[in-house]
Amino acid sequence: MSRNRLATLFGLLAVMFASSAGGSAGGTAPEEALATAGGGGSPAATVPAAEVPAPRLEARAWALVDARTGDVLASHAAGRRLPVASTTKLMTAYVALHELALERIVRAAPYRAEYGESLLVLRPGQRISVRDLLYGLILRSGNDAAYDLARAAAGSERRFVGQMNRYAAALGLADTHYANPIGLDQRGNYSSAGDLVALTRRLLEIPAFAKIAASRRALLRSVHPPRRISSINELLSLAPWVNGVKTGHTFGAKYVLVGSGRRKGVELIAAVVGTETDEERFDDTLSLLEYGFSKYRRRVPIHAGQAFAEPSIRYSGGALPLRAARTAAVGLRRGQHLSVRVRAPEEVEGPLGRGAVLGQAVVLVDGLRAASVPLRAGRAVPKASTLDRVRSFLDDNVLWIVLALSAILIAAVLLRRLRRQ
Repeated sequence: MSRNRLATLFGLLAVMFASSAGGSAGGTAPEEALATAGGGGSPAATVPAAEVPAPRLEARAWALVDARTGDVLASHAAGRRLPVASTTKLMTAYVALHELALERIVRAAPYRAEYGESLLVLRPGQRISVRDLLYGLILRSGNDAAYDLARAAAGSERRFVGQMNRYAAALGLADTHYANPIGLDQRGNYSSAGDLVALTRRLLEIPAFAKIAASRRALLRSVHPPRRISSINELLSLAPWVNGVKTGHTFGAKYVLVGSGRRKGVELIAAVVGTETDEERFDDTLSLLEYGFSKYRRRVPIHAGQAFAEPSIRYSGGALPLRAARTAAVGLRRGQHLSVRVRAPEEVEGPLGRGAVLGQAVVLVDGLRAASVPLRAGRAVPKASTLDRVRSFLDDNVLWIVLALSAILIAAVLLRRLRRQ
């Protein structure tokens, strides 16, 4: 076991001991973390009981960010332009997801691989979907999958590289340039730790990519016969909360890894560029993520079944409780503020079934959206009867009705007097 993995293990034990010793100190009652619609935040989050020490890494560069906000939690030479090997394929995936339909079927082109290249091993002319090519690209780091995606999206590898660089510029990746869609060592093909985590933030916002990156295994259904593949990203097996993302290795780049994980209601992304060994990149990435998570406390501002609004019921009267459909948890660092904004109607009208979605509770951290939960009707509301409608009309217009009757009575008295005269 390496020195970094031992340090991570001791850090985990320290956090577990502190949590068990603290009892329920980590939890808060829902009302302590809530603000009404349009209201301010809760008090700043308390300092975690124990933090994993900042790791000491030997990599050329690294970066760790909060995926929700983009806040940098740790970094070293994050803007340094370096070869990044197959993490180049993150941009290949990004462009393909924007240019191609997932269900589109393409034919594999002949690919001349050099010794040692990672391949999905496709036969020339083999039919395969874009979705399955993306699985092969991320899980197996298939160079042939990258080549086929490039040809399908742009017609040629050269035009696809032009697309990659245009997307990089649009995303503000100032320290990134591509020369091929694969990540082979080539002049003009580089990125930085900071740009890698920034690109991964955008990728993880795409549900299809997030699902692929978190997969340890996949069944490629579009090929005949269907094939099962497994991920070469060992980080996925080191902790249950890891959910991606991509490995890379060439002689020029050494070992590279972009990893992500979700824990304590927060998602973090780490990039480690240029380690000497395969094991070191996994240890370093895990150490960075553990260090980042040690800065957060889990808060539960929304509990399933909790009532957040009570709009009035038109015609029949009374109020309808709107309850949270599920529990929502978020992670907070010291100094961050939590609030909940409720979006719900002031009045509802039947018929409504129990569980109908009628609003939303949005969790905000420092004013940024962190989670949202639908608000559902706590009970059924039948359609209002004619009697209910008449009664409601009378209740809502009693003043005007009295005034109208009074006016009619006065007019009748005056008319009677005129007739007598």
